Amino acid sequence: MITLNGCDQLGGEKVQAAPQAAPVAQQDSPQIQGVEELAPNEEVTWLDDAGDVDAKEIDWDALIPEDWQPETLMGDIDIENLSDDDPRAQQLLDKLKALWDKAPVVPTFEGQRVKLPGFVVPLEMDAKKIDQFLLVPYYGACIHVPPPPANQTVHVVTQDDKAFEGELFDVVWVTGTMRVERLSSDLAEAGYRLEQASVVPYE
Repeated sequence: MITLNGCDQLGGEKVQAAPQAAPVAQQDSPQIQGVEELAPNEEVTWLDDAGDVDAKEIDWDALIPEDWQPETLMGDIDIENLSDDDPRAQQLLDKLKALWDKAPVVPTFEGQRVKLPGFVVPLEMDAKKIDQFLLVPYYGACIHVPPPPANQTVHVVTQDDKAFEGELFDVVWVTGTMRVERLSSDLAEAGYRLEQASVVPYE
């Protein structure tokens, strides 16, 4: 999978979903404006996944169609030697951004109960209780670095009256019913939705 590593550079490094080291990195990251900081002894409320034995644990690669190969856009361009002011660099970024937003999904996930790890990106940054958020496979997505492709962004809707109480980029497991439906937001394009979702810490 190709990732957009920054606003002015491209890379081919594959990122792992919810790595164990992520919570350590999060401690040193700057506080995002509008996200309430928890007091040292304040409890974070996690939703119980109720031991959902019917849910299938998946990884992020499973959400990408096997025949989707956006790297073919690069052709013979030597990305490593492109300078910031090279018009080909910006043209390639624009093409990839458009491709990312329209990234195809895997329709067979419709209606499946799945469990997926990732990082939390609230749709409303000032919300104290989060009943909807984006789940992304790497730290910083949609805020510090450009968003992932639509097929690597999941719109999570929590169970009724069980909003998630946590912070931006918390690392979690999400269990819910997958819907192959798109969401357009100011932060990113999501190609999937997990509804009636439960959220627990990633361990």
